[in-house]
Amino acid sequence: MIEVYPRLFIGDESDYERTVSHQGGWWTVHACKEPYHRQLLGYKTRGAPKNHPEYFFARRTARLFLNLVEAPDPNYIPKVIVDEALCFIDEGLQQGERVLIHCNQGESRSPSIGLLYLVARTATLPKGSLSEAETPFRKLYPLYNPSSGMRGFLIQYWNDYVHPSAGV
Repeated sequence: MIEVYPRLFIGDESDYERTVSHQGGWWTVHACKEPYHRQLLGYKTRGAPKNHPEYFFARRTARLFLNLVEAPDPNYIPKVIVDEALCFIDEGLQQGERVLIHCNQGESRSPSIGLLYLVARTATLPKGSLSEAETPFRKLYPLYNPSSGMRGFLIQYWNDYVHPSAGV
């Protein structure tokens, strides 16, 4: 678990299970369908029921459960999920809480959301392009190794997050 911004941490499933789940004062983004979203909603099928009101994400107090898989194609990563994660992170930090973003291995989904948060909501990283932001981000979080789907998502929506007034 690495602090990449004051009170904002990125890590993996074991960071949540071994540390954060046993302490108070943490907000958590579970950036992985398995096992958290599945356990919360209790579905036994391959995927969550598409008509479920919490199909994309579910919030329980200081925990956000994302239906986010490690997809090789960015078209299988719903923007609404990432949007909700960024708002949730903002809310937790504004309330003075520590926030952990984690996925299973801490290499792709959680650091990609963390990178996007830093670019979109802080002045921590350069905003020119994803490549320009990745270099200093790797110094903050050396485990960053995005899948083709997550990196493709960042490329596809870069301007929407970095320059939202540009409209789309």
